[in-house]
Amino acid sequence: MAELAPRNVPELFLERVGKTPTAEAFRYPLDGGWKSLTWAETEARVRAIAGGLRALGVENEQVCAIASSTRIEWVLADFGVLCAGAATSTVYPSSIAEECAFILSDSGAVVAFAENDEQVAKLVSRRAELPALRHVVTFDGRSSADRWVITLAELEEKGRAHDAAHPGEFEERAAGLRGDALATVIYTSGTTGRPKGVELTHACWVTQSKAVQDCGILGHPDPLQFFWLPLAHVFGKMIGTAQLRIGFPTAIDGRIERIVENLSVVRPTFVCAVPRIFEKVHAKVLQNAREGGAVKAAIFRWALDVGLARSRALRAGKRPSAVLAAQYAAADRLVFQKVRALFGGRLQFFVSGSAPLSKEIAEFFDAMGVVILEGYGLTESSAATHANLPWARRIGAVGTALPGIEVKIAEDGEVLMRGPWIMRGYRGLPEQTAEALDAEGFLHTGDVGHLDADGFLAITDRKKDLIKTSGGKYVAPTELESRLKVLSPVVAQVLVHGDRRNYITALVTLDPEAITHWAGQHGLGSMTPEALARAPEVKALVQRAVDQLNAGLPRFASVKRFAILPRDFSEAAGEVTPSQKLKRKLVEQRYRAELDAMYREPPRSP
Repeated sequence: MAELAPRNVPELFLERVGKTPTAEAFRYPLDGGWKSLTWAETEARVRAIAGGLRALGVENEQVCAIASSTRIEWVLADFGVLCAGAATSTVYPSSIAEECAFILSDSGAVVAFAENDEQVAKLVSRRAELPALRHVVTFDGRSSADRWVITLAELEEKGRAHDAAHPGEFEERAAGLRGDALATVIYTSGTTGRPKGVELTHACWVTQSKAVQDCGILGHPDPLQFFWLPLAHVFGKMIGTAQLRIGFPTAIDGRIERIVENLSVVRPTFVCAVPRIFEKVHAKVLQNAREGGAVKAAIFRWALDVGLARSRALRAGKRPSAVLAAQYAAADRLVFQKVRALFGGRLQFFVSGSAPLSKEIAEFFDAMGVVILEGYGLTESSAATHANLPWARRIGAVGTALPGIEVKIAEDGEVLMRGPWIMRGYRGLPEQTAEALDAEGFLHTGDVGHLDADGFLAITDRKKDLIKTSGGKYVAPTELESRLKVLSPVVAQVLVHGDRRNYITALVTLDPEAITHWAGQHGLGSMTPEALARAPEVKALVQRAVDQLNAGLPRFASVKRFAILPRDFSEAAGEVTPSQKLKRKLVEQRYRAELDAMYREPPRSP
């Protein structure tokens, strides 16, 4: 059976340029403002980069890596690599030189794009270990005397000359690229062990983008995306090819400290985000309400109760009573409109992925009219396989399967998936590939979940993360961790522990800004966050949240003891991944003494 067009990302890209050449494609920060690129202007830059790579000798399916923060040049380089017939591998800019070298060596990268001199230096320091790496192309850095490092401007100049000397080659290459050709090698976050290179083909991105279009999630009028997430993550790659298919413009700026300002200026209709962002906004909104005085705090609590009542009625298929509708109108005017204004005032919804979203956080925002559509997927499934939709959503579930994805639940509760955008395998790891992909083509996700009668999937935890106490009871740590963070705005991160132990304990870290603010209001303002972690007043504060958590748990799952650590878990220390997932085994090993200390004597009965 013949492949349907477009068969690959270059054809998808050229199709988009042909349909809407003068429409806005991207918006990016420049000289204190924002500059736009049309699709035709984007195509000119991509053509130059692709030609430059061919001039450097890059051949079909050879790998080119990108080590950069999220910015317009990342996108242009990625499309340039794909339109050159090559494949993109991604490197987080926070990666140390050793991690960069591993990814470039394992993927066999022949060219690397590096954001600046800092990123270039990592590659220069490991140059002897990277014999396949022919050139480094830097966005903001300097070229080297030996021309091993060249600037992006120099690459594009080479590309324009190459394109002029080889007319028609750009289009011919797109037409000749098979759908099963390698497009992307993304390395897993590596919460345990060394990261594995997930190989995704052009057909993965093309078929998935069609499914995103067909499900209608981005079908609202005049869509505009604001994007800030790491493009090194599969979530970012997914939304990029959906953009080609659907044609919406994207404002792109990866500077996290500018998110709030950018939202008010860009005024997007949808934003992709991760749960940690919602947790931080939730804590900030609650803090602002408490600081406004007793009257403001009372109004906020009343408004939130009204919003929750209305949200639950609507989700149950009931029409709010006239009294509730009138109360909500007042609550919206007094409180909720101000919260929504933080996001620019035009937001239709957030899309949340990468990690589980707490039910309490989802209900909190839903009460205020801020819609969060939780989705689900893995690097191995090219990101999205499931999504809630604006007209079909359930809090606590990750939605229904996108068109083309089959899902079933194994006897042990593991979620299995099959479809046209599941990976072709792990690079150079046939045994691990065979473990992940069974003989029927189903991907074993490692996630435990269940399907309801309407096909909505709920994920309860990672299979490998489930805790089995010495009493034989199973506890899902992620759920407890999420709930405790909601219950205490001063808590930044939580690691619930107890596998093969006789009760559950937790490591807790404090949000430096939140705990410093709290300390100032309680006569402890002179203490550092590290000293506050040892203060009995802070332990009592966290204990109250733990008691609230335990009140809704069976006895075997309740947190009997906790230890407050002197600093937060961080990516720099290797304790969380770039997408803010806890590296459990590493954290447990690093804080083994603190964990063991909580089991030296039995806990007191409540």
